[in-house]
Amino acid sequence: MTINRPKKMQANMPDQDEINMLVEIENKVRWLASWTIHNANHIRPSRDNIKVGGHQASCASISTVMTALYMNVLQPQDKVAVKPHASPNFHAIQYLLDRQTQDQLEKFRAFGGMQSYPSITKDKTEVDFSTGSVGLGVAATLFSSVTQDYVVDHNLTTEKTGRMISILGDAELDEGNIYEALLEGWKKELKNTWWIIDFNRQSLDAVINDDLYQRILDFFESVGWEVVTLKYGKLQQKAFKGPAGSALKNWIDECPNQLYSALMFKGGTAWRSHLAQDLKGTDGLEKFLDSYNDDQLEKLMANLGGHDMELILEAFHDVQDDKPRCFVAYTVKGYGLPLAGHKDNHAGMITPEQMKQFQLDNNISDGQQWSAYEGLKFSSEQLQNFFDQVPYNQRKPQLPVSDVIPIETFICPKGDMSSTQVAFGKIMSQIAASSEPYADRVVTTSPDVASSTNLSAWVNKRGVYHRIVKEDTFKDEQIPSTLKWLQSPKGQHIELGIAESNLFSILSSLGQAEKHFGERLLPIGTVYDPFICRGLDALNYGCYQDARFMIVATPSGITLAPEGGAHQSFNTQLIGMAQPNLLSFEPAYSDELACIMKWSLEHMQKPEGSSIYLRLSTRPIEQNKRTITDSLQENILKGAYWYKKPDSNASLAIIYMGAIAPEAKQAFDELLTEMPDAGLLAVTSADHLYSDWQKVKTARQKGDKSARAHIENILMSLSPSAGLVTVVDGYPASLSWLGGVLGHRVEGLGVTSFGQSGDSIDLYDHYRIDANAILDACAAICLNPIRHQNV
Repeated sequence: MTINRPKKMQANMPDQDEINMLVEIENKVRWLASWTIHNANHIRPSRDNIKVGGHQASCASISTVMTALYMNVLQPQDKVAVKPHASPNFHAIQYLLDRQTQDQLEKFRAFGGMQSYPSITKDKTEVDFSTGSVGLGVAATLFSSVTQDYVVDHNLTTEKTGRMISILGDAELDEGNIYEALLEGWKKELKNTWWIIDFNRQSLDAVINDDLYQRILDFFESVGWEVVTLKYGKLQQKAFKGPAGSALKNWIDECPNQLYSALMFKGGTAWRSHLAQDLKGTDGLEKFLDSYNDDQLEKLMANLGGHDMELILEAFHDVQDDKPRCFVAYTVKGYGLPLAGHKDNHAGMITPEQMKQFQLDNNISDGQQWSAYEGLKFSSEQLQNFFDQVPYNQRKPQLPVSDVIPIETFICPKGDMSSTQVAFGKIMSQIAASSEPYADRVVTTSPDVASSTNLSAWVNKRGVYHRIVKEDTFKDEQIPSTLKWLQSPKGQHIELGIAESNLFSILSSLGQAEKHFGERLLPIGTVYDPFICRGLDALNYGCYQDARFMIVATPSGITLAPEGGAHQSFNTQLIGMAQPNLLSFEPAYSDELACIMKWSLEHMQKPEGSSIYLRLSTRPIEQNKRTITDSLQENILKGAYWYKKPDSNASLAIIYMGAIAPEAKQAFDELLTEMPDAGLLAVTSADHLYSDWQKVKTARQKGDKSARAHIENILMSLSPSAGLVTVVDGYPASLSWLGGVLGHRVEGLGVTSFGQSGDSIDLYDHYRIDANAILDACAAICLNPIRHQNV
């Protein structure tokens, strides 16, 4: 639908005086954003002569919408994801509301200053959603709305619900993750979600396809969204009622995007020439053209819906329900700037000469470029009084939940033979049966693999979450099934379609519940380990904004051998090690997993904590008959322990991680007949070991000569000239770096190519990670010793 006038004017719709003030403030926002970018690129000294950038045109196109939102429409409980390239607009608005400092504006894209794109963790002002990776911030608002419903339905909060709003560029709609999210939102009965599209019809390299866009809007409507199109401003609507008005409207509707953009750049004379030629012979055309000078005609043609403050406010205030809405705001990229409409303006900059004229046009005196009130028609008192009463500005910072919800009882699963995946399922069943407070905060989610990742017992006891009660049809029909599928607002499992991007997006939103809604959740997601890569961008996004969640991935490596290469993983360990704000573990045994999960559920809640990645296996292996002492537990959590400690002068150690433990043990037992002093080292987290080692090295470089890493203390049990044979069902580099700790020689075994179908015995032999390959690597090190000095 196209909005021309509101159906019913709301009581909080501003009067004309306030609209006039908002237009003035919009001009100030556009000025401050443009000046912030100009200062960073042309005034602030450059030490490396590298372009700073900043997207002035992208800011200008959405300045009207953002001013209307932040200065009038938003309520304190609303949350907004600002399109990445409009970051300077956001900070300009925060500056006017006294929620941002001039120092931060001056340090735009400089170290310690405001970030290039809004960042929850790095910006000094309050940011609702980090944005930057195109499309992910958009989807985040949808999943945050689902999270809000979950928190409310579980009676975790009595606070008023807010709208989750995304301001997005039209080119972001090329991102596939948006459509995956929209489908999931439809299944979840989505509400309280607004997406406002800055439809300036320009992307980085070109102009948006004319015909494709209608197909996109049709998709929104097909998944239950109401589409509100803001195409014609009030000036244009008035012109349509005058001479040649119908022809003018038809011309605008038929005008190709590229031509409209080009004429915006060329200005009033070009508009007049094209209209005179294209509408030649139209009744009233001469009268229409004569009633506007060139500047007025340019203003008229630029008066698209996304730049008409009154029209935008009417559309926003007209919303009287919680149905999801897509507002399509027609805009001009670079609106109000010298580079308006030019197809190269995405990364283009106003030149210093153009900025001087732009400064004059905005009535800004030299030395007053950062002033909040300079050049405006209203007094500083009037403006400050207005800013003080803005509803959004009444928002109070969301205080973090300070106390960790403790995990008291955590029993190791029983069984002589077990895989870590089965152990995980048993632990989740324990949690489901627990009456401890933390269990009610656990929420699980999975992309259609809940049963195959051993969440069935959890789902059976805690139920599936949906806003509407939906009975299990198989149960009603008395058909036996091991999995109950009762859906209700009290369920604690959120089932997703087969889209890993959605998995990590909702984990990110669930992991931000404390920040957004003041209530902590403990999200646990399960996924096939090979498909970590399919959702990697969204995983990175969640970690970037420091969301807290646990991702449990199975099967690890090539262990699920018959499934073939498409369902085997060999590089995910490196992802776990390299990804910031994500601590990865790969335990071999059930007792190790129990220790790690208990610790992790508390670690996720701590300010210094992080998200957790558990790389588990479907391979059943013989379990240890041992008691987990405090010392052993500490070493498991630090990342490694001696399964069999070597003698002080031992010349060889076998080091393994995860499900390959039986092969490592078999080889070690055979090795002991010839080398009884050798050691067997179990690694539970290469990630923890490596990051600890790097921190300690930095501390020593800064003068703390006594600092020692856990892995250094462990490897000091060996002779300085000892060799290490590392083996892992994954990429060998995840462990072979251990040779660099104290200078030991390493033979690293692992998988470096795509797998194939077969049983595990054939595949372990083929990829040389079986016991025979381990012994061959031991022999190679012993036959070719290289001595190194202990560092």
